[in-house]
Amino acid sequence: PAHAPRHGHLKVAAAMHAATLVLNAGSSSLKFSLFTQGAHGPELIQRGQLDGLTTTSRFDAKSAAGAALGHRQWDHALGHDGALEHIVAFMRDQLTGQSLAGVGHRVVHGGMKHAKPLRLDAAVLADLAQFNSLAPLHQPHNLTPIRLMLERRPDLPQVACFDTAFHRAQ
Repeated sequence: PAHAPRHGHLKVAAAMHAATLVLNAGSSSLKFSLFTQGAHGPELIQRGQLDGLTTTSRFDAKSAAGAALGHRQWDHALGHDGALEHIVAFMRDQLTGQSLAGVGHRVVHGGMKHAKPLRLDAAVLADLAQFNSLAPLHQPHNLTPIRLMLERRPDLPQVACFDTAFHRAQ
């Protein structure tokens, strides 16, 4: 139908039936959690991960109660791009009656300039890429899904939360 999202895309939320996707991208895995706004704050809907991004990839998703929602294995590496595509497609199928309001990302290094959660755009992404050499096993991988989501869904709000914020003197 004309109102359905295109393949690989999720609708942006405009109402209370909105969900928030949280991503934690590492060098070999992409972990995710999906939350909705409950009566007493955010409520976990599901969580999972796609492991083996550089070898043989495996996807597992569970409900908040721990029930298996999805499992798949590949005999090849999906990489971050393929992993994100699979997770987005899985979420689209799971979000019946809900839309995606935004995406939160764990990012290791925010530098001296970024200590608090921050709305992401191309300029901020370029700024954060300057710290790749400070955390080469994490930072480039943390930034990959941000870049991919900015390319595919520039209208979808994305926010970064920084590990380095924990270590800052306030």
